[in-house]
Amino acid sequence: MEEFIQHTINGLSLGSIYALVALGYTMVFGVLQLINFAHGDIFMVGSFFGLYAMRFFAPHFQPGPVLAILVMGCAMTASAVLGVLIEHLGYKPMRRAPRINILITAIGISLFLEYGGQLVFGASPQFFPPFFEKTQFHIFDSVTIDSNQISIFLIACLLMTALQFLVFKTQFGRSMRALSHSLDTANLIGINVNQVIRITFMLGSTLAGAAGVLYALAYPKVEPLMGVLPGLKAFVAAVLGGIGNITGAVIGALILGLSETYVAGYISSTYRDALAFIILIIVLLVRPSGLLGKKRIEKV
Repeated sequence: MEEFIQHTINGLSLGSIYALVALGYTMVFGVLQLINFAHGDIFMVGSFFGLYAMRFFAPHFQPGPVLAILVMGCAMTASAVLGVLIEHLGYKPMRRAPRINILITAIGISLFLEYGGQLVFGASPQFFPPFFEKTQFHIFDSVTIDSNQISIFLIACLLMTALQFLVFKTQFGRSMRALSHSLDTANLIGINVNQVIRITFMLGSTLAGAAGVLYALAYPKVEPLMGVLPGLKAFVAAVLGGIGNITGAVIGALILGLSETYVAGYISSTYRDALAFIILIIVLLVRPSGLLGKKRIEKV
């Protein structure tokens, strides 16, 4: 029982990171019906900007909330700017193009960021220092929770709550939801479509940047290809929950994080990465719309 509790704690921590990345996928898809395959690489860029911010601020601040806010703020701001640039330079000119053209563009941007990152940041992995002093708390005899796991879960929950409020309780959220129903109709009723799309990309990229820092906090190694696998897993989580559905993305991410941890703990860590793709195949075969997704009828 204690081993199960330990795996559950680890899975919730990992799942909350996947949830932040999956929310970016699901928001962009909900508005534009576009899979932003460069999203995992924005996650990587956020990790590196968090690392450089950490090196800059660490000599002046003790590990604690102030240092965490500065590092997270720099990473999220840089990721937001990158997301807006990608939308403006890469996706906006292709908005009316066939979907295969947009897909190829997304893959091209992803490859550009990955291999451009190797030129800019270097190909060797770099250590990410913690911005909190690591302490451990013991529950029962063998269940351990460290301060990093608590920080990751709390920060992720805070960001997800803020996003939930923004989407469902503000004017921008209403505009974004209107856009998800019909881009042309939203334009006709006076919604600034370009602005809503730009802010949607900015928000999704901000969450990806935050997730990149939290992931580096949990697994303290950053390198230019680090966003590939977590990005794919977060995409699977979004599909599992119902891509386009914000609540579904969070649920799918938590399920994936818990499943990975249970498989690694009870079966073999060899299969944990394969699990995401097994889940994707099962979802596409059994329920393509995901757990909370709705079937869409498209006119061809």
